[in-house]
Amino acid sequence: MTATKSKTKCRLIPLGDRIVVEREEAEGRTAGGILLPDSARDKPSRGRVISVGDGKLMENGKRAPLQVKVGDHVLFTTYGPEEFKVDDNEYLLMRESDVLAVIG
Repeated sequence: MTATKSKTKCRLIPLGDRIVVEREEAEGRTAGGILLPDSARDKPSRGRVISVGDGKLMENGKRAPLQVKVGDHVLFTTYGPEEFKVDDNEYLLMRESDVLAVIG
């Protein structure tokens, strides 16, 4: 009898008005074509929305729907997100108010 490992997909479900974003890769070259080492690259403030919460709870008890949706490419503030890892993948957890724009 052979034991096999089954991979379970981790689901990230943020609460309230929070979203989970996967950061885009940093540019490896400058505009002039110079290669940058990983230590010299700035972390981009752009990414793709992976998961969204169920909305902000209003005073009347209802939830306000979020303006961003899964799959949107967004531009966000650099000071707002909380970074974390799941299965060797890096993600950002932030409030919808940390998103500056949806890139269309």
